Amino acid sequence: MKKFIIERTIPGLGNLSGEELKAISQASCATVRKLGVPYHWIQSFVTNDKLFCIHISESEEMVREHARLGNFPIDSITEVKTIIDPATGATY
Repeated sequence: MKKFIIERTIPGLGNLSGEELKAISQASCATVRKLGVPYHWIQSFVTNDKLFCIHISESEEMVREHARLGNFPIDSITEVKTIIDPATGATY
């Protein structure tokens, strides 16, 4: 399985209510179930007009299918090759 960062433009996203964000979340979860294949939505970061989502999938094509079925926009999809954090450079 691969990890992807998906960028979505949604004007006014940062002004949506908790209930509206809940509805988007529920729609994404329902779409994941419809796929019928291993697929995981990990989390999404909400900004004023952008949503940055972390998904785990077999392929970019399946990420696009999730977006198509859920009617979610896609600006870009980027495969994560590795992850680093402060512990990566730590000396013990």
